[in-house]
Amino acid sequence: MNPAQRHATYEDLLKVPDTRVAEILDGELFTSPRPASPHAQATSVLRGALDPFDRRLGDPDGPGGWWLLFESELHFGADIIVPDLAGWRRERMPVLRNVAYFELAPDWVCEVVSPSTARVDRVRKVPTYARAGVGQLWLVDPLQQTLEVFRLEGPRWMLVSTHGGSDTIHAEPFEALALDMSRWWLEPEAEQT
Repeated sequence: MNPAQRHATYEDLLKVPDTRVAEILDGELFTSPRPASPHAQATSVLRGALDPFDRRLGDPDGPGGWWLLFESELHFGADIIVPDLAGWRRERMPVLRNVAYFELAPDWVCEVVSPSTARVDRVRKVPTYARAGVGQLWLVDPLQQTLEVFRLEGPRWMLVSTHGGSDTIHAEPFEALALDMSRWWLEPEAEQT
C-alpha cells in the first residue's frame, strides 16, 4: 500500500455493495465478486462433507468437536478478513455466540481460490492468517482440482500434503473421516456448457 494512501476503515467496508465480498488487509480495502459455480460447488460440498465434525464430542453421527462456518467475518486488529470456511475447536470456543464477527482466530480456515481471488488469497490473506495464529489452512483450487494442506509452525506455514482430482483423502485436521474429492468439482459436462 502506498504510504500516502489513507487506511481503509470498517465504514469503507460497509459501503461495498452486497454483491461483493469486502475485506481489509494491511489497511487496504479488497473487494471480490461473489463466487462462481466451481467455487460455490467446492465450498458447499466440502462443508457438507465436514458436517460430522460440526457436532458435540461424542455425538453418534460424527467425531464432533468443531464449529464450522461459511464466510464468517474475522477481525484481527485492523485486518478484516472473510475466509470461505472457518473452524474453531469447541475446546477453544465452547459456545458459538450470536455476533457479527469473531476476534478469536479459528483453528482452521479454508480458502477456495478462483482466478479473481487467487492473488489476494495467497499473497495477502495467507500471511494474515499466520500473524493471527490460525493453526491450519487449506487452499482448494476447483479449476485445477487440487487441495493444499498447511500447518502453522512458528511464524511459517508448512505444506503438509497435496491432493488432487478424485482422490479419497484423510487430511488434517479432519483426518478421522475419508473425504471424496471427486464430489467437490463440477461434473465434466457442466464445465463444457
